[in-house]
Amino acid sequence: MTPRERRLREQAQRHRLILTTAREMAESEGWDYVTTRRLADRIEYSQPVLYQHFKNKDAIVHAVALEGFAELAAALRTAREAAGDPQEALGAVARAYADFAERGPVLYEAMLTLDPGEDTGEDTTGEDTTGAAGTPAPLADVLAEIRQAVEPVAAGRDGGLLAEVLWSAWHGLAALTRAGRLRPDPARQRLAALTGALLGPAAQPV
Repeated sequence: MTPRERRLREQAQRHRLILTTAREMAESEGWDYVTTRRLADRIEYSQPVLYQHFKNKDAIVHAVALEGFAELAAALRTAREAAGDPQEALGAVARAYADFAERGPVLYEAMLTLDPGEDTGEDTTGEDTTGAAGTPAPLADVLAEIRQAVEPVAAGRDGGLLAEVLWSAWHGLAALTRAGRLRPDPARQRLAALTGALLGPAAQPV
């Protein structure tokens, strides 16, 4: 291994350590507890070393959020591909989304609640901008997975629009459930009712 290869490997290891530790700290104490000083102390690196990888805390949250979107897209894809028919696939994707938000509320908060800012200083080389202008590839992948589940049952309607509406509704249900505003028991019935209301015959244009 050349000195350059060794240096790049060490940088990648530090990068991964920073993100993993930030997630662990947030899961333990919440994102307010995560500061660059505390993070540097936890990983036993100086703050200047940490700043070589991330401009500030917002950049770290942004990177964690991108990881979360990649993990969510993979979970939705697995659920969709394991289903037997289009209707089952859409229900499976809805449940996978709700389960993801419930299992990792701190990660979900980083993804869809916290504002990581516009210029985080993170290296985003190779980042796609499909979807809305400037949409990172992992975020676009989530919407693409929802759209792939929706289009086979969209009955000629705009699959992209329906995917956006479903995503918005799923996020609203997840946020309200986490906040204790909704009863946790009928969560799956709510998902089914939502899908039926948006995609059922009664909702189709005359």
